[in-house]
Amino acid sequence: MGKLIYGNSGAEMVLDDRPLNHIRVVILAKLRRGESFALSWENDRGHHMMWLHPAIPLFFSFSGKRHPSLNRAWIDALMRTANSPNGLEVVAEPAEPER
Repeated sequence: MGKLIYGNSGAEMVLDDRPLNHIRVVILAKLRRGESFALSWENDRGHHMMWLHPAIPLFFSFSGKRHPSLNRAWIDALMRTANSPNGLEVVAEPAEPER
């Protein structure tokens, strides 16, 4: 399990390394462009949301020694949610298109 730790409050999102790596790509793309947005997810403790802003420190911690491979279709799906009024939501991984 990996973690996204946000700001000095210690707010954290705990997630398996594979989805966390995909979320990381989308978050960094949005923040690199200076965009603020919401991030929401669900777990056994309920529904959570945090507002991400480029000026707030962000830390990603992965339990594995390597970043999991990336699925471009999943990144695209996550980016679509990130650009929606509800913000970035963790959605299920779609199958990669055949090449």
